[in-house]
Amino acid sequence: MDKVIVIGAGLAGSEAAWQLAQRGIPVELREMKPGKMTPAHHSGHFGELVCSNSLRSDQLENAVGLLKEELRRCGSLIMSCADEHRVEAGGALAVDRHAFAAAVTEKIKTHPNITVVEGEVTEIPPEGNVMIATGPLTSEALSEKIGALFPGSKYLNFFDAAAPLVTFESIDMSSAWFASRYDRGTPDYINCPLTREEYDAFWTELTRAQEAEVHGFEDAGVFEGCMPVEVMARRGRDTLCYGPLKPVGLKDPKTGKEPFAVVQLRKDNAQGSVYNMVGFQTHLKFPEQKRVFSMIPALRNAEYVRYGVMHRNTFLDSPRLLDRYFRVRGQERLMFAGQITGVEGYVESTASGCLAAVELARRLEGKAPANFPQETAMGALALYISDQSVVNFQPMNVNFGLIPQLGYRVKGKRNKNAEISRRALEALAKLDLDV
Repeated sequence: MDKVIVIGAGLAGSEAAWQLAQRGIPVELREMKPGKMTPAHHSGHFGELVCSNSLRSDQLENAVGLLKEELRRCGSLIMSCADEHRVEAGGALAVDRHAFAAAVTEKIKTHPNITVVEGEVTEIPPEGNVMIATGPLTSEALSEKIGALFPGSKYLNFFDAAAPLVTFESIDMSSAWFASRYDRGTPDYINCPLTREEYDAFWTELTRAQEAEVHGFEDAGVFEGCMPVEVMARRGRDTLCYGPLKPVGLKDPKTGKEPFAVVQLRKDNAQGSVYNMVGFQTHLKFPEQKRVFSMIPALRNAEYVRYGVMHRNTFLDSPRLLDRYFRVRGQERLMFAGQITGVEGYVESTASGCLAAVELARRLEGKAPANFPQETAMGALALYISDQSVVNFQPMNVNFGLIPQLGYRVKGKRNKNAEISRRALEALAKLDLDV
């Protein structure tokens, strides 16, 4: 069988190489470290965790906990090494970063079906099956070659400026209503009104809120062309009322009048389970976002599936470019995995590499696709990054908002999430994954 070339030995690339090799498929894993390092990396090990030793919640009532359990049941290398080198962290899975990365490296380098080739990759191999898993700090040379794959398209975003996302079911619709401005077209927006008093209190806290740090490998370009909402607010008490909180053309059906200010929410996925805070790109710390944005009456109990971020990032416009198997549309021999596809987080990157490799292995073996269903966390992520109905695509952590709801009532949020996880694991068990 012809070999598969995997470029990048981070979490996604290492997981993909392992999944392929375990199925008897020869892999050539190309990694530029230790010869060339990024500003974020400090060792030559594979699967290096660069900013935290935590892989977040390990509970099935949390979506990332479900994703971990799905990976374990798929024979994940990353999860196996993480479990082996975990450290005490309550309900979270935290690891000894150095021991974890060393274990991943040892497993990869000693696998008989994996050949490691060191050195920077500056060209995309012209033939054969290739998976690119080079992460958010892809080298300039390779970025240029990736761009050449997609002439004339918006192929890569170098700065990630994303507004917060909230679940629809957590929005207090008694304090909001559906409408488009001037009632033109379909009522696509949820409108969250504020009185003058509510706006003044919100504006005051927004201007005082703490901002996140800018990493050393980032620069002022993060903020070019996209002003954070807190910076806009500091330009004047009423500035937001002429910007993202403009109430013009929006009459509150309760009063028949325009409110003093309106925060608009726009549907972020086809199901309408997740909504985007329009114009709320922000560089505030996550706890500050929850504190301040919860002052908006309709969002007082909002569940945030992603907080706003503004930082250097490299990711594809995946809904236009990739299918649910992480293959390039029209060039199916080429695949991507990891954060470059728009999945956010260590576990999510691992999951993308796992799913992409499982599906590739099945194709090489002449089998039908596994088609991870949307009821699973892995399938939901794959369907999100390939959903062509997503207009303003931004990186996303796994969350229950991406997974279809149960269709029946379960009392209590934790109980409901546990039931969603139970259903997901049942759906996963029905797939023929050759684990």
